[in-house]
Amino acid sequence: MQYSKLVGVYEKLESASKRLEKTFLISELLKNVPESEIQHIVLLLQGKIFPIWDESKIGVAARLILKAINVATGISVDEVEGEWKKTGDLGETAQNLIKRKKQQTLFSGSLSVKKVFDNLQRLPSVDGMGAVEKKIGLIAELLTSAKPVEAKYIVRTVLEELRVGVASGTLRDSIVWAYFEKQAGFTYNEKEKSIDVKDREKFNYYADIVQNAFDVTNDFSEVAKAAAKGEKAVSSMEIIVGNPIKVMLAPKAAGIADAFERVGKPAQAEYKYDGFRIIAHKTEKGIILFTRRLENVTKQFPELVSYIKQHIKAKNFIIDSEAVGFNPKTLKYLPFQSVSQRIKRKYDIDEVAEKFPVEMNIFDIMYCNGKNLLKTPFIERRKILEKIVKQVSKKIVLAKKLVSSDEKEIEEFYKDSISEGNEGLMMKSLDAPYKPGTRVGHMVKIKDEQKEIDVVIIGAEWGEGKRATWLSSFLIACIDENGEYVSIGKVGTGIKEKSEAGVSFHELTELLRPLITSEKGREVVVKPKIVVEVTYEEIQKSPTYSSGFALRFPRVRRLRHMERRHDDIINLDELKDLYNSQKKT
Repeated sequence: MQYSKLVGVYEKLESASKRLEKTFLISELLKNVPESEIQHIVLLLQGKIFPIWDESKIGVAARLILKAINVATGISVDEVEGEWKKTGDLGETAQNLIKRKKQQTLFSGSLSVKKVFDNLQRLPSVDGMGAVEKKIGLIAELLTSAKPVEAKYIVRTVLEELRVGVASGTLRDSIVWAYFEKQAGFTYNEKEKSIDVKDREKFNYYADIVQNAFDVTNDFSEVAKAAAKGEKAVSSMEIIVGNPIKVMLAPKAAGIADAFERVGKPAQAEYKYDGFRIIAHKTEKGIILFTRRLENVTKQFPELVSYIKQHIKAKNFIIDSEAVGFNPKTLKYLPFQSVSQRIKRKYDIDEVAEKFPVEMNIFDIMYCNGKNLLKTPFIERRKILEKIVKQVSKKIVLAKKLVSSDEKEIEEFYKDSISEGNEGLMMKSLDAPYKPGTRVGHMVKIKDEQKEIDVVIIGAEWGEGKRATWLSSFLIACIDENGEYVSIGKVGTGIKEKSEAGVSFHELTELLRPLITSEKGREVVVKPKIVVEVTYEEIQKSPTYSSGFALRFPRVRRLRHMERRHDDIINLDELKDLYNSQKKT
């Protein structure tokens, strides 16, 4: 398939405002994609070259793109940078400069999707002497052959900033529309941008089998390839032990009574630990540890690998847990920030493990001894854990639990959890399935009354005076139904000058500096990668920010980027729910 056809869809997606319209555009494209290119197309629609669980990253900085544009056009790097400052978008810069490029090469010609995909997929593997020049060459080769608009999307894909609004729900429905239109029984009115579903139950069935396939694979490109072969192929997709899957998430309950209202009685209460999520896989080759962000951290936690080998008796499994740091002298639990440095640690691992030990608190299991347990009731999954895990304090234990229908009993359990240094409680429905990647209603969290949410930083301003070398006044955002980041305010409080006192301006500046995509005066735009937890007094309606809402008196509480993906933050619908609920009180 010619790359220009995909780019044409990009252009329409970028201008489309309704999710149904985006779904239709993608489904029409998928209907006409050769089977051999389905995976390439689906990944590129997400602005990716590798599945989200794959550790391979393109890893190309904006400065290298400047040089690639220079090579492809003959326009000086200084001129390219000047154009970039005008547009604020390196993709648009490439588009504008390709229009007036000064030279053509022998490689000039129409681009195929395969050529674009192959060149970009080679980028992470280029290393050694001359690696930078080789990477520039791979990108410049594409830009030389690209039409101006194609150049824009090539650059945006390299920088992982496609911005065409393809959220996971949209992609899931597009796969259903493309491959199960007749079976699902619906029609799309292109003029009205609406859908007529004749049999909602049948339609939901096909949406569910596609969603379930994604839940166990974490890869829509594989799901689409299977769906093209038919219902049987996609419905038979299974968990692959060793490939990470997203964890199940919990919304916050207003209190114990509200929690019971949501999950039913009796319910299981568990301590909510202030650690970081560890999903442990046991395969024939050994133990693999993943974070909630799907990052492989097996090397960083050798002691957990040892505990699992010694104390969990099963042939293979996928287990969900929280690794909680503790003081090796007092044995008291420590807050997440105290041990967060271990996630990124690459050197002196044994030394750091001794200084900041962790205890593995296991609370769920998704797969065991060849059996997929996602649809198995929670109470049965807990029984399996109790059979296969030999608990050893401060090494590997099951989450402390209480099954009850009594609010007062749960209240005392909550107080015990807080007194031991935990965040609060989890409340779980006994008969609920495990839903990867979903913020489910049959599992809720109960924390203190402080209002906090996870958001992502999308911009900032350079400071003044003694803070002139630091970024400050951080623009924060939630995510909407199209997967776009929409602003909800600026935050500058809760940030210290010295890192030992908490989150610091210096630390945030160093994290954000490599993510800057454009600068205008003191203002910078950054890739939405750094997640922070902020507290606030109230949510207000506001025309100032693109979400239509603003946080009143936001304050940075802690960094969350090592345990939260940038798309694993509060969404706009959840923000609206919080706004509506506060108006009632």
